[in-house]
Amino acid sequence: MEVFNHDLENLFKQLGLAADIQAINTFIANHHLSDDESLAQAAFWSPSQRQFLEEAMHQDADWAEHIDILDTLLRKGRS
Repeated sequence: MEVFNHDLENLFKQLGLAADIQAINTFIANHHLSDDESLAQAAFWSPSQRQFLEEAMHQDADWAEHIDILDTLLRKGRS
């Protein structure tokens, strides 16, 4: 049986992004979501990143909790 470590750092790795704490904080500081914008449809994702996010949320995958956390962080950080 495989055991996966699903956390914010590994979500960033899964998305092909730098995953150290400084890179995560920088990403959150530089990217924001409006109230009517879905995380997966944000303009800053590549098509493959968008597909991963949509599929993970649709399937309620193990990643869903951390995708929700990222969504919340991107909404809190906006001005």
